[in-house]
Amino acid sequence: MAKELITKASLNRTEADTNGDERPKNLRADVMPTEGYSIEVDGKLKAQHPTPDAAFKAALALKTKFPLIQVKVFDAKERTRTLVESPKA
Repeated sequence: MAKELITKASLNRTEADTNGDERPKNLRADVMPTEGYSIEVDGKLKAQHPTPDAAFKAALALKTKFPLIQVKVFDAKERTRTLVESPKA
């Protein structure tokens, strides 16, 4: 029985990585970002996006799917947070 060596990098690889599309970066818990826009969920920074449009789109998708969580977009350059509200039905 042949076993295949599975590395951490191969587990994290997706088809988007091979096509050259950028995925949002995961952030370190002990360092505040200095550039880009991050999604903050219930007070914890979760993902970083290069543009505010991408960050707000992802934040709105989260808020729509999980309306009880608090979602904000953090602007690293200005050090400001913007609350994302659920769309009114």
